[in-house]
Amino acid sequence: IGAAKLVVVVAIFLLTFYVISQVFEIKMDANLGHIFARSALDAAAHSTKPPRYKCGISKACPEKHFAFKMASGAANVVGPKICVEDNVLMSGVKNNVGRGINVALVNGKTGEPVDTKFFDMWGGDVAPFIEFLKSIQDGTIVLMGTYDDGATKLNEEARKLIADLGSTSITNLGFRDNWVFCGGKGIKTKSPFEQHIKNNKDTNKYEGWPEVVEMEGCIPQKQD
Repeated sequence: IGAAKLVVVVAIFLLTFYVISQVFEIKMDANLGHIFARSALDAAAHSTKPPRYKCGISKACPEKHFAFKMASGAANVVGPKICVEDNVLMSGVKNNVGRGINVALVNGKTGEPVDTKFFDMWGGDVAPFIEFLKSIQDGTIVLMGTYDDGATKLNEEARKLIADLGSTSITNLGFRDNWVFCGGKGIKTKSPFEQHIKNNKDTNKYEGWPEVVEMEGCIPQKQD
């Protein structure tokens, strides 16, 4: 009999505890729900995840500007990459890059791609490159990146035509230097968008080639 009473007492105790705990848990759940809801709102308001900008650049471009990001080739292994307004114009993945100087042309008013080509400045001929440079229309944005070697076949005429697009480094571009540049046909000043690393066996990252140069920025839209 004693054992049976004990079982009943324990059962009542457990049942009471269960009911109380259920009531408190419901209240607690409601409070927790409120707390979690607030936390979620706070997290959304103070999100630490950075927003993604066009071409993966570090900050948004102002109105009437085109976002761009580009990189030279890595040694003679990985080709250059040129992106404008979230549109990858040239890359190894697209299979439209090659040894020498890689060029992408973009409409200065719309940001739309016009043409992409590469010119072999090691084993090729500079004449087609010169003709191409001369054919670029006024108001065109011109982006260039080297891959492997972009300088051996360059002559004074080609360098002058690129300087006219706003480049300052083209006069010093040497064998296996890494170089990226963004300028324009009809530009009146020197372009602020240019990076150049000399091929130097003492400082080269890769054997025979310097490190990759990368550049990003915002190109002003051409106004009428």
